[in-house]
Amino acid sequence: MASGRPLLIPSPQGANPAARTETNSAGPIPPAVAKSSSRRSSRSRNADRTPSSSEFSFAAELKASSKATFSVENFGRSDSKPARRYPSKRSDSGRLGSQREISDDEARFVYINDADRTNNPVRFPNNSIRTTKYSILTFLPRNLFEQFHRLAYVYFLVLAGLNQVPQLDVYSPVASVLPLAFVLGVTAVKDAYEDWRRHRSDRNENNRMVSALVDAKFRPKRWKDIRVGEIIRIAANESIPCDMVLLSTSDPTGVAYVQTINLDGESNLKTRYAKQETLSTPPESMSGLIRCEKPNRNIYGFHANIDVDGKRVSLGPSNIILRGCELKNTNWAVGAAVYTGKDTKVMLNSSGAPSKRSRLETHMNRETIFLAISLTALCSVVTILAGLWLHRHRDELNYLPYYRKKNFSDGDNYDYYGIGWQTVFTFMMAVIQFQVMIPIALYISMELVRLGQAFFMIQDKGMRDEKTKSKFQCRALNINEDLGQIKYVFSDKTGTLTENKMEFRCASVHGMDFSGGQDDEENGLFISVNGQIWRPKMSVKTDPELLNVLRGGKGTEKANRARDFFLALATCNTIVPIVIETPDPATKLIDYQGESPDEQALVYAAAAHGFMLMERTSGHIIVNVLGERQRFDVLGLHEFDSDRKRMSVIIGCPDKTVKLFVKGADNSMFGVIERSINLDIIQATETHLHAYSSLGLRTLVIGMRELSRAEFDDWQSAYEKASTTLFGRGGLLRAVAANVECNLHILGASGIEDKLQQGVPEAIESLRQAGIKVWVLTGDKQETAISIGYSCKLLTSEMTQIVINSHSKDYCRKSLEDAIAMTDRLAAMSLGAQNTITGTESQRVPIALIIDGTSLVYILETELEEELFKVATACDVVLCCRVAPLQKAGIVALIKNRTDDMTLAIGDGANDVSMIQMADVGVGISGQEGRQAVMASDFAMGQFRFLVTLLLVHGHWNYQRMAYMILYNFYRNAVFVFMLFWYVLYTAFSLTTAITEWSSVLYSVIYTALPTIVVGILDKDLSRKTLLKYPQLYGSGQREERYNLKLFILTMMDTVWQSLAIFFIPFLAYRHSTIDGSSLGDIWTLAVVILVNIHLALDVFRWNWITHASMWGCIVATAICVIIIDSIPVLPGYWSIYHVMGTGLFWLLLLGITVAGMVPRFAMKAFTEYFMPSDIQIARELEKFGNLNEATASEIPMSTFSQPQQGFI
Repeated sequence: MASGRPLLIPSPQGANPAARTETNSAGPIPPAVAKSSSRRSSRSRNADRTPSSSEFSFAAELKASSKATFSVENFGRSDSKPARRYPSKRSDSGRLGSQREISDDEARFVYINDADRTNNPVRFPNNSIRTTKYSILTFLPRNLFEQFHRLAYVYFLVLAGLNQVPQLDVYSPVASVLPLAFVLGVTAVKDAYEDWRRHRSDRNENNRMVSALVDAKFRPKRWKDIRVGEIIRIAANESIPCDMVLLSTSDPTGVAYVQTINLDGESNLKTRYAKQETLSTPPESMSGLIRCEKPNRNIYGFHANIDVDGKRVSLGPSNIILRGCELKNTNWAVGAAVYTGKDTKVMLNSSGAPSKRSRLETHMNRETIFLAISLTALCSVVTILAGLWLHRHRDELNYLPYYRKKNFSDGDNYDYYGIGWQTVFTFMMAVIQFQVMIPIALYISMELVRLGQAFFMIQDKGMRDEKTKSKFQCRALNINEDLGQIKYVFSDKTGTLTENKMEFRCASVHGMDFSGGQDDEENGLFISVNGQIWRPKMSVKTDPELLNVLRGGKGTEKANRARDFFLALATCNTIVPIVIETPDPATKLIDYQGESPDEQALVYAAAAHGFMLMERTSGHIIVNVLGERQRFDVLGLHEFDSDRKRMSVIIGCPDKTVKLFVKGADNSMFGVIERSINLDIIQATETHLHAYSSLGLRTLVIGMRELSRAEFDDWQSAYEKASTTLFGRGGLLRAVAANVECNLHILGASGIEDKLQQGVPEAIESLRQAGIKVWVLTGDKQETAISIGYSCKLLTSEMTQIVINSHSKDYCRKSLEDAIAMTDRLAAMSLGAQNTITGTESQRVPIALIIDGTSLVYILETELEEELFKVATACDVVLCCRVAPLQKAGIVALIKNRTDDMTLAIGDGANDVSMIQMADVGVGISGQEGRQAVMASDFAMGQFRFLVTLLLVHGHWNYQRMAYMILYNFYRNAVFVFMLFWYVLYTAFSLTTAITEWSSVLYSVIYTALPTIVVGILDKDLSRKTLLKYPQLYGSGQREERYNLKLFILTMMDTVWQSLAIFFIPFLAYRHSTIDGSSLGDIWTLAVVILVNIHLALDVFRWNWITHASMWGCIVATAICVIIIDSIPVLPGYWSIYHVMGTGLFWLLLLGITVAGMVPRFAMKAFTEYFMPSDIQIARELEKFGNLNEATASEIPMSTFSQPQQGFI
């Protein structure tokens, strides 16, 4: 063994991270104690791992002598001097066994400690990163390009240009440009601020400092200045600035512990290793050539080799540390940069920040085109009629009142360009006159409404995480309404659905169930070390009966098996114990760190039952066994792999025996357990496992057997032969593991709960009832994901599971074809059941698709995508395991690009960023996995369960409000335009108007704007309680009942009627009177404002004082403004309002217009709500009258498959 130094170390607090002095260290880097032999170099086994491996377990490459032999006497040594032994027999059976040679065309050549040579002749990217959308040069053109995706902006730009023509000077040039410029400027400022924040984040990241080897000394250097080939040194708790091959570490065996939160979302420590060939060389003397694959997105794979000291050694995923990782529990690590900047795997897996626009806003383009066509039609009618009128009266144009060629005031005639040009000018002037048909003020109103909606979402106490005191965050203000139309939710697992905290629940030991469900009590176990009290950081509930078995009855079969069971839990793992200081100097906590949360839970459980893991070195571990400190030598370890589905460790015990402990999945373990003995115990264990699984617990089976001297020698010889093989190494190592993992005696089984976040199962069920499909995309292994699927009720026992685990494109194609056939068959069975049994969907067979990342490699971005789409959309649940970050985005794109359904992605780690940005709506969980997901998200919250409130309550409200507000704004402006159009028909098509210019300007700003904004922020069609109680109501947004083309057309038909009532009722009443056009224009102004506000009032669901004040206040404000305008002598229409306001006919006309205009709408509204009520209407009636029937009715009979509501807005 290389060192007796324990890996039980205090958490680094005040230590100098740059300190490099280690015990037994003679230089800046601890040299290898023994010379590397060819055998030892061949044991650099980590290079053989494939990307599909789920874990990189603890194991160090120990020093060994080619003459070392097995000796049972060495097993019991307790002094600090290590026994001579072979390296920890750490298997790579889960990885590819041999490295293929990299061709020069496929390779990147990295000369260690020679960046100049590495970057010549091809200069690799520097280490700076850029996540922004704009630069100083591209901001203006790109931002304007994005904004002009709104067709209304293009429309107003054209109108502003037309108004600059002197012959079409309807408005002043400045006035025509100012509204559009204001809207564009406000949006540009907002976008610039958001991008400036990204620039600031990039600048901070690029200017971070790291120690780089310059002129044979480590000097501080900015991250952005690091070049490929340079040697850099990382201190404890520092982030890795680039992808680097590990050369040496503070551990003499070359082990380094890293945290990969930013890559795969996992907070547990993972181990990486430096090759023995590079450990002994000081950095300043290091030289060599790394031939590695070109940059790619696979974060789980790395293919390379290194030529050092005339020897070529292969490198694998366990020899590289990726950018974004953090060095933990290792004082320092030295590596050579191989990928920098945009070539790093984390950056290759990051997609750029997209420009997201809401679905409603996208549909507005459709309605905008329709309105533009309507506007063109109106202008064409006016133009044609004006041309005919000019031709008919061409000889009278000098004297006619609506048009005069001759100016009798000063003798200069007006410009006249002939009938042809005059008709052209008439068309353009008509476009300018009727331009409010497309309301530019709508976009400002939408922004204000979204701001108000965001305020109330942020203040919602129902979405406040009391544990972390974090509020809901609304980071994007332009897609609030999309929350009400979500059809697919793509969720990460770790940290999103779960707390990533495993908890030991129960155990089956020697055929007896110790669930401790009723008699649990918190265990206060502790040990005394040098006068200090050491206790586990986490307490575990224990079963008193099991404790009695362990502490009593020594020597009995039951007690011995129970002790072996917990000894297996304490030793068969890759956990590293770390001592943590507490405020009490006499008390310290032991924190168990490792790659697998399951292992952490099992080790804490072993400690709670008296088997406390105290320290681990490269070749032995110390366990306090029921108060007695014992040393166990780790003679070999075969790590977990997806083929064997188990791991094993060979332990040299203090009593000179050698034991093999094995743990794994039940379907794997029962095949290697000796069934000729203790059959009743095996059957009892199987019964207990079934019970645990039905509770959604994660289960493992534990077995063991003692190895004789001959068996150990045979295993040792086979392992040495397999580990030195150049080709097919992985298969041979798997065979070695399979040969020794046989004829086991069963010890028992464990049940672990992966603690879900509070309310996750209920949240998923509510989303399902709302018609939302929930897909889980996780980087975890398949067994873990399936277990969580059952725990959170995503998967049920009634579901038919389709599992696709293929390792080639042909196998993927065959699996997908079989899956399509199965879904078709099940669909036919379900259809038959509906027709012959109930006629409902109750007999439909639910289907779940489970697919791994390896299969997705061969499916995504190929012709097989379409097949996957057919299978996935036919399934109720999709569970994707072992997926890389970009594959998550690919799955989202699979649905987003092929359907019109809205997608939402939710995650908590940097590995979820691409998925969050790809989805229509991205939600970040502000939990324990850093803030990368939050920074990339549109919305952020503390718990997954808040998604129910966000979608079913606020999403529903936001969609209903915004959909109504958009249609109302179209209606409001269309009524005004049609009223102007009718007037033009009676003024010789001259485009004059009786309404003053100021009233036209103020119509959309003061007269009618405020009420619709208030209603868009505050109105609620249903209460929170009703929306949460009946999730089916969410389907209203999915079916676009509140905003669709048919509803838009009906609304426009209503505007025609109302405009006719507004224009012709006063026109006919005053037809033979002597009042002037300005007085008539004032009546029309007041009538249209009153009518559109009464229209709005009829649709308000919940009144409050703000709504009353805004609505009736605007009517009063309109009257005051009209009076003020008509009281100014210099303005047209001076004193006009006073000519009509004092007569009874004036007030009678306003009343008659309101009644006549609203009759069709009121009749249609009453008819549809009585004879064709929507789900929303039924629920509103239940809210009002539900108490009468609550005792007998348990749910609302929803018309969930109803067509979009037919009616007027």
